[in-house]
Amino acid sequence: MIARYEELDWQKTRMGELMLRRRADPATGEMIYEVRLEDEYLMSSLFTVAEEELATLGLAAATGDRLNVLVGGLGLGYTAVTALGDARVARLEVIDALPAVIGWHERKLLPVSAKLVDDSRTTLTHDDFFAVMRGAPGRRHDAILLDVDHSPRHTLDPSHADLYTEAGLTALARHLADRGVFALWSDDPPDDEFLQTLGAVFDDSRAHVVDFDNRLTGGVSSNTVYVGVKR
Repeated sequence: MIARYEELDWQKTRMGELMLRRRADPATGEMIYEVRLEDEYLMSSLFTVAEEELATLGLAAATGDRLNVLVGGLGLGYTAVTALGDARVARLEVIDALPAVIGWHERKLLPVSAKLVDDSRTTLTHDDFFAVMRGAPGRRHDAILLDVDHSPRHTLDPSHADLYTEAGLTALARHLADRGVFALWSDDPPDDEFLQTLGAVFDDSRAHVVDFDNRLTGGVSSNTVYVGVKR
């Protein structure tokens, strides 16, 4: 019998104490995986719809075959695995700043880990996504999917904030191929000011509201997925 809460991993990171735990849903017995950073509740396998829609909506805007996709933020792996479900994806690189998170998947601790790491198209890279985007482009990507911060206004680290400016998005766009797509997950409702900034850099920029059933509240919750296509 598994304890209601089981700590699968705990590590001290440069951003604070990081914990991966799982618990059994008392009603269904389902295993639910949760990640906390210090006192912040980051993610749960109870809520994966918006993470999956980040990949679905982002890649729906991409054109061509043999897509080269970059994911910023590994987390529980649902965005990356959903992207791999698109047969056009030839290469998928996931960048995460925390080696502990990469290690979870390499050790296959999470429900989608095996599907992710056993796919030959996948590369997991320990790096600072935001620093990479500020740097000179190397391989250009057909799509960049980002799920790290809570929203453009609520970042996990102050050093991330510059990405969500016009200058930061312009730097990111240099890492995209022609007609490449940038898609971003946000926990906040659509932000008109950020959408205006996105539209200054990308064509056909829009905010998609993603609704999902919230089993904790018994109601419906919403996230936002922003999508822009490179000019």
